[in-house]
Amino acid sequence: MPIRTVLFGGSFNPVHEGHLTLADHVLQQGLADEVWFVVSPRNPLKPTADASDALQRLEGVRHALKNHPGCVASDIEFSLPIPSYSVQTLRKAVAEYPSREFLLLIGGDNLDVFTQWKDFHYLLDNFDILVYPRSGATNKVPSGWNRVQMLNAPMMDISSTEIRNGRK
Repeated sequence: MPIRTVLFGGSFNPVHEGHLTLADHVLQQGLADEVWFVVSPRNPLKPTADASDALQRLEGVRHALKNHPGCVASDIEFSLPIPSYSVQTLRKAVAEYPSREFLLLIGGDNLDVFTQWKDFHYLLDNFDILVYPRSGATNKVPSGWNRVQMLNAPMMDISSTEIRNGRK
């Protein structure tokens, strides 16, 4: 039986209680055996993302996950070309960890722009995708996207941007 592993990618600048609660929810619902927090050096859809502090963000995630069994800080994207694309990350993960079945965890805001993702059809065809509903997003799975599942998870009004800007 493969180890069901969710890749939860993000800048995590900073990682916060909303990220941790969501990962714990995925594990408690039995949707995965592990959740890997994949720290992205630079997200291609966030032009302001800064790769220079990636190691610092990774350390922040490692520290935050100390009391969250089943959650792992991952630097898998650190050896990939910048910017990071989820399709490259998943291909590398599948090649390096053949005993695992990988899933992708994204927010509803990312679902709304998913057709802008590199090789999004490949992702839709080859991986289960879990979607966390976000306020302000449509949170609707397009017809025919059979491997995409909206999570029934508590909505949390928190974001890394708001934390950085001192609003939370």
